[in-house]
Amino acid sequence: MSKINKLAIIGTLGLPARYGGFESLVEELVKYLNQDFEITVYCSGVFYPKEERQESYNGAKLKYIPLKANGFQSIPYDIYSIFHAAFKADILLILGVSGCLVLPLVKFFSKKRVFVNIDGIEWKRDKWGRFIKTFLRYSEIMAVEVSENVITDNEVIRQYLKATYNYNSNLIEYGGDQATHIPPSTTFLEKYPFLGEDYLFGVCRIEPENNIHIVLDAVTKQSKYPFVMVGNWENSEYGSKLKSKFHNGSSIILLDPIYESIELNTLRSNCYLYIHGHSAGGTNPSLVEAMNLTLPIICFDVGYNRETTEDKALYFKTSNRLLDIIENFNEDQKNDLSEKMFSIAKRRYTWKIIANKYKKMMLKDTFDMKG
Repeated sequence: MSKINKLAIIGTLGLPARYGGFESLVEELVKYLNQDFEITVYCSGVFYPKEERQESYNGAKLKYIPLKANGFQSIPYDIYSIFHAAFKADILLILGVSGCLVLPLVKFFSKKRVFVNIDGIEWKRDKWGRFIKTFLRYSEIMAVEVSENVITDNEVIRQYLKATYNYNSNLIEYGGDQATHIPPSTTFLEKYPFLGEDYLFGVCRIEPENNIHIVLDAVTKQSKYPFVMVGNWENSEYGSKLKSKFHNGSSIILLDPIYESIELNTLRSNCYLYIHGHSAGGTNPSLVEAMNLTLPIICFDVGYNRETTEDKALYFKTSNRLLDIIENFNEDQKNDLSEKMFSIAKRRYTWKIIANKYKKMMLKDTFDMKG
C-alpha cells in the first residue's frame, strides 16, 4: 500500500463505545486497524456532551455532529456525516442504511470507495411505520446499487440479498471476545444477591421483536431459578407494561440498562443459563458475546440464531417450549452446550478475525457483486 488510506466510519453513536453492537464493532476496528488506516469516527454531539468529548480515541479522530444518532434523527445524522466524509476521506464505511439515499450523489461527484453494512433487513422490522419502512427499503436498494460492496453479518441476510437483488454481499459477522468472565466481587454480591446462586439471564432492548413477553411468561411459571433481565424498560409502553406486570423483586428481577462493562459482564458471565429472545437483525452482538463467555444458550427459534449457533443451541418459539427446556435442563447439558458455544465463538466470532476481514475487503481492488 503506497499511502495510508483515510477511512471514515459513519452511523454509530460514536466512541468510546457505550451502547450497542455497532459501537463495539467500531471500537474494535479502530483498535485493530489504526496502523493500516487514518481513521475518523463520526459521533453524536447530543450523546456526548462537550465536557465528555475527546479529540481522538485509540488513534482515531472523532468528529461530532450536532444530531442524535438513533430514531428518526439518524437519517439527517447519517446524511450529514456522509457528505462531510466525502470531502475528507478516501473510504467511507457506513453502518446501517439510514443515509444511503444520498449515495448516488456522492458517487456522481467523487470516486470515494463506499462500503455499507446493512444491519439486517431493517425495513421489515415491525417497529417501523409504513413511511419509514418505504424509506429504509429504498435506502437498502441504493446501498446495493451504488456502494463498492455491501456487508451482511449473517448468512440468512446474505441469501436474502442474493435472492432479491442477485447480489453477492460480503459476509462479515461480529466479534464477542471483548466480553470476559468476571467473578463476582463482594460489592456486587451485596448489590445483586442472586450472584450467589444459579440464575437465568438475558439482556436486550425491550422491543416486541425480542420476544420478552414470551420469555417472561415462561420464567414466571417456574420456581427453580431467579430470572434477571437488563433492558430499557421505560423507553416504551411495551416495556413499562411488562415491568409493571412481571417485576416482583425476588424471582423476576428486571434491571435498567447497565453500560459499565465490568458490571454487565459480572452479571451475564456468572449465569446458569442465558436466554436470547431476539428474532430480527441478523447476527446479534450480545449472542456472540454470550458464546465467547462459554454460556449455555437458549435462543428464539429463527434462522438468524440457528445460523449463528450452527444449530447447536437450544431453541424455543413458545413460552411452553421455553418452560420445558428450563425445567428439564441439567448439568450435563450445561457443560456440553457451553463447550459447543465457545468452540464456535473461537472459530468465528473474535475481533481479530472480524477486523482482518474488514481490512481485506476495504483494500481489495474489485468485487464480483452480480451473478
